[in-house]
Amino acid sequence: MIQIVGLGLVATFLALILKEQKSSYAFLLVVFVGCVIFLFLVDQIAEIIRMIEKLSINAQVNMVYVETILKIIGIAYIAEFGAQITKDAGQGAIASKIELGGKILILSMAIPILTVIIETILSMLPN
Repeated sequence: MIQIVGLGLVATFLALILKEQKSSYAFLLVVFVGCVIFLFLVDQIAEIIRMIEKLSINAQVNMVYVETILKIIGIAYIAEFGAQITKDAGQGAIASKIELGGKILILSMAIPILTVIIETILSMLPN
C-alpha cells in the first residue's frame, strides 16, 4: 500500500508541475500511473477470485452465478476507472455516459440471478 500511495503522491506532484507547462503530458502521466497502480493490484485481484471460487465450490454454489457476479464486479470497476480518467480529462458528460453504460450492463447481467432469487423465495412461501 505504501508503494501505491507513494507512486500516487509522486505522480500528483509531477502532474501539478507538468500541468503548468504541458497539460497534455500531465494527463498522460495520470493515465499511465493509474494503469501502473492497477497492475500492482492484479495479483491481489487474482487471489481474491481464487478464494471466491474455492468458497463457492465448498458451498456447492453453481459456478455460473459466481462467474456472473465476478463479471458484474469487474464491469463496475472498469466503468469507474474509465469514468474517473474521463473526468480527469475534463469530460464529465462522457464520464456520466460511461457510468450509465456500466450500470445498464450490470443490470442486464444481474437479471438471471434476480430471477433465481425471486423463484427461490416464491417456492418457499406456503401456497
